[in-house]
Amino acid sequence: MISYIMQEQNLTTPASGQSTGLSLKVCGMQQPGNMLQVADLKPTYMGFIFYKKSPRYFDGKLPELPAEIKKTGVFVNEEVSRILDIAKQHKLDAIQLHGEESAEFCQKLKNNFQQHGSTPELIKVFSVGDHFDFQKMQAFEGIADFFLFDTKGVLRGGNGKEFDWQILKEYPSNTPFFLSGGIGPEHGEAIAELKNHFYREGKPDLLYAVDVNSKFELKPGLKKLKELKEFKQKINS
Repeated sequence: MISYIMQEQNLTTPASGQSTGLSLKVCGMQQPGNMLQVADLKPTYMGFIFYKKSPRYFDGKLPELPAEIKKTGVFVNEEVSRILDIAKQHKLDAIQLHGEESAEFCQKLKNNFQQHGSTPELIKVFSVGDHFDFQKMQAFEGIADFFLFDTKGVLRGGNGKEFDWQILKEYPSNTPFFLSGGIGPEHGEAIAELKNHFYREGKPDLLYAVDVNSKFELKPGLKKLKELKEFKQKINS
């Protein structure tokens, strides 16, 4: 097991009836009316994809959303200047990098935001297939605020397929992460089991958020409200 930044911690388990406390990110939002409906469910994050090849590409005007919802821009191998412009235009609270961005690129982006007096959260995505080399993350430690694990597929997210979450039980980092990749209403119990694994390992906050997209849609960009509400309750019960 890789353990480049593992630290000894006291083992804990969630108390009976204790909430798992997972944040929810609803990604691939596209229609303003649907955004307001989803906002009523109070997810922690709402994601807007600024990648033109995505069927959920967003190129409109955001409605006024509650301040406590973190507006997240999703970018793929984009130029720093465009990320900065879009972040300023939409007042983004988080930046998700879903391409082959290097650690140097991430640091440059972070420095540019700081120079402009802004400090959005930085989420770096890693695609997972049958296997994953956790050493890939090492260069991003201390730069990314969060990692996100998605399923390796033809599309840059929204493939509707899950990877083997058992791989994450070997997670060697102390950087909190988002779980993504084909997550649907049926995954509530499996997510709770993974969260409990990290409780038992003494790292209850590692699995920080669940990122949902295509499995909660009527069509690309249009989310199912009832299913989202029920799922949010499941992962926080």
